[in-house]
Amino acid sequence: MSILAEFSVVPLGKGVSVSPVVARVLKIVAGSGISYKANPMGTVLEGEWDQVMTLIKKCHQEVMKDADRAVTSIKIDDRKGEGARIEKKLESVEQKLGIKLQK
Repeated sequence: MSILAEFSVVPLGKGVSVSPVVARVLKIVAGSGISYKANPMGTVLEGEWDQVMTLIKKCHQEVMKDADRAVTSIKIDDRKGEGARIEKKLESVEQKLGIKLQK
């Protein structure tokens, strides 16, 4: 059974721009083999609970390599019997709206 988890890791005390750190984190996510979708405010992962949580921990540890403090936020959607929900959730809403949403 897979879960959807949206997470973000924010290093504190590293200035206004955190894109270099975000790039390092997304490199880890992209190489993980776990299905994901990046967005401007975080990243959505879809996979088995332990795999997803291990990946989030790895991303948090990457940020902590050069930050004294980091805040990691995680939102989890756990639904029995469903898979490939990263795309299906939006497709369902688009169908009900009768329009394609910006992605």
